[in-house]
This record gives sequence, structure tokens and C-alpha cells, in this order.
Amino acid sequence: MNPTIQETLSGTLPTAPPSRTYPNTLVVIPSFNEAKNVGLVIDGIRREVGDIPVLVIDDGSSDETVKVARNHGAMVISLPFNSGYGVALQTGFIYALQKDYSVVIQMDGDGQHDPKSLKDLLEEIQREDVDVVIGSRFIGTCQYSSTFARRAGILIFGRLASMIIRQKVTDPTSGFQAIKGKAIRFMASDFFPPDYPDADFIILLHRFGFKIREVPVNMFPNKENISMHRGHKTLYYIFKMFLSIIVTLLRQKPRF
Repeated sequence: MNPTIQETLSGTLPTAPPSRTYPNTLVVIPSFNEAKNVGLVIDGIRREVGDIPVLVIDDGSSDETVKVARNHGAMVISLPFNSGYGVALQTGFIYALQKDYSVVIQMDGDGQHDPKSLKDLLEEIQREDVDVVIGSRFIGTCQYSSTFARRAGILIFGRLASMIIRQKVTDPTSGFQAIKGKAIRFMASDFFPPDYPDADFIILLHRFGFKIREVPVNMFPNKENISMHRGHKTLYYIFKMFLSIIVTLLRQKPRF
């Protein structure tokens, strides 16, 4: 386990009453300096799916993200310093594993993920033949706009992942997902990438035998063009993702 996560979770963990409508379900929101947005995200979740517990992982924010999240009724775990999207997200999965949640919804704290799509993710993840449901902005009626370079990267890695797992993948960078059962334990394991779980991680999930499915969701463009999940240089990301996919394919078939 990442030492930052281990240190953070060594103390008393927050708890919340279980949802009456969606028992054993948790929403995890990794957030870094999202005081302007995270409250609206939490309110949207409450409006659409009622009393599902919401856990905000504060990734060393310097603004009032923690205060806003708590004021809007979310539990908060604060990392001691900014550790990156992957570490923050995995903290949520380790918490979910320790608290015996059977379904986890992950979404970003910047307001790009439309809470109205939560019910679609929750409905799909209840099916017996799926372990991970990815919300795709590129199927259905969602009109999502992005930069050419970013859209090209998504297209390239979507097609590459599709070819490798022999299943169409349209949105390999989506951070709007539902995960259940053994896949939660996998997300909490050392196999989880420390930075961005994207196309490489989808391939790894497939190699472990997990069933993956995409459903259409609505996403809004990030007006500030900054996202915790996509806050890196595009060319660096493309290089690193290609390298990560190669390493994933060269590894012996993992056991879990």
C-alpha cells in the first residue's frame, strides 16, 4: 500500500449511515482545490440518488475544499500533501474495502460529471455479467467538446484498448465509473497505478478477467480547462500511456 494512504487511513475513519435506496454503495470524489465546485457536485448527487454516502478525498488542497465538502454533508479524508489523482482515488477504494461497501461510484469533483447519469451507472452495475461500468461521453447523445489533441489521444488509446481486449472502448480516460465486488479489492491493491488509471488499467482489468462495459453518460466541458483527472501535459501523457500499455502487455498474466 502507498505509504501516504497507509498513514492517512491509520487513524479513525469517518462513517455514514447506509443508503436505504442503494445499500452498501459509496460515492468517492477525489478533489484538489475544488472549493468552487465540490459543493455543487455533492448537492447534485443528493438530488439524484438521495442518501448514498459521499466520501471526498481531499488531495492536499490549499483552499476550503474540506470545509465546503463537510458543510454539504460529505465525509472527508484529507491526504497530508498533494499526491495525485491515482493516490487520492485509491484511498477511496481502500476505505470502501475496509468498510465493506459492495459498490463504489467514482466521479470527479470539478463538476464535469453530470449527477443525472448516476442512476444509469447504478442500474448497469447491478447486472451479474459486469464488474466495472465506465461512463462514456462519446456514445449516446452527449455533445462533449474538447481540444483536438486531447480528443485525438482519447481516440488513439480507445482504439488500442479495443483491439487488445477485443471489445469496443470509446472513452478510456473517463473518471466516471461504477465498480463492484472483487473489482473493488483489485482497485485497492498494489496493481492500481499511482497516477492515472486509464487505457492501461482497462487492459489490466481485462487480463484479470473482470467484465467491463460502457454506458452513455453526460459530461460538461471544464470551463477552466483544468481537471484533477486530466491535469497533465498531453504529449507527456501520450508517451507515458504508450509505455504503460507496453509494460502491461509484457508482464506475465497476473494472479489476484
